[in-house]
Amino acid sequence: MLKKKLINLIDQTDLSINSQQIDLLIDYVEMLNKWNKAYNLTAVRDPSEMLIKHIMDSLVVSPYLVGNTFIDVGTGPGLPGIPLAIINPDKQFDLVDSLGKRIRFLKQVQFELKLKNIQPIQSRIEEYNEKKFDGIISRAFASLQDMLTWCKHLPNPQGSFYALKGSDLDAIPDGFTLKQNIKLTIPELNAERRLMIIQ
Repeated sequence: MLKKKLINLIDQTDLSINSQQIDLLIDYVEMLNKWNKAYNLTAVRDPSEMLIKHIMDSLVVSPYLVGNTFIDVGTGPGLPGIPLAIINPDKQFDLVDSLGKRIRFLKQVQFELKLKNIQPIQSRIEEYNEKKFDGIISRAFASLQDMLTWCKHLPNPQGSFYALKGSDLDAIPDGFTLKQNIKLTIPELNAERRLMIIQ
């Protein structure tokens, strides 16, 4: 049932996702649903809603990613990092969150789904400075201003920020340039979504 729905949603986009990746996405949603009952990881309770509001909302960013190393800041239960990692096995994703229960969930996902290209890390983002990245991704994390201020130490010289936003667009602080402001189309999502790519 979930698989059929996900295939139908993907068919409404330009994404090409193979059947093994679709199975992994469904496994992830089922884990999220199961853990959510005890850990309260997301306000979305219905797995078929999760497909729209979490999975598709994450996947539509994939065609715009440039580079190989990404950090998902304030990843929560792994959004958008896990869906993006599943369909981009050649890219590496660090998933950073300050809450231990979320990182425990992510480590279990990493183990059960055998995802080699994610690294769950418990840290406050402003204190995380292990390495530099091609892309800094955030979804539903702080205001644009806070994200850019707290994460300005993370991109490499070519790196970009990828901010997933609703219709409420904040001003961009000095020292940053808006490269692209893309209106995303998410099948069956009744809300406006934008991807802002900033350098």
